[in-house]
Amino acid sequence: MAERKESEVVEQEQRLDIEKVKRRLDLLDERFDNIDSMVTAVAERVMDQPITLNITCPNCGKNVEITILGRGKPTL
Repeated sequence: MAERKESEVVEQEQRLDIEKVKRRLDLLDERFDNIDSMVTAVAERVMDQPITLNITCPNCGKNVEITILGRGKPTL
């Protein structure tokens, strides 16, 4: 009888641990979804504007301008 109660207690503790892990995984999944949404929003904003890099060549000292265009048309 005592062994039966111990095994029931162990099973109940395992179930509670599993439920706790499930809740934590759900919270983690929700956090990842929120992070993904924020990163996507930032990337979309950046891609709508041109990015210009001005680099000086270390060999000749000449300035090189590199422009990266996203989906949007550049406005002047």
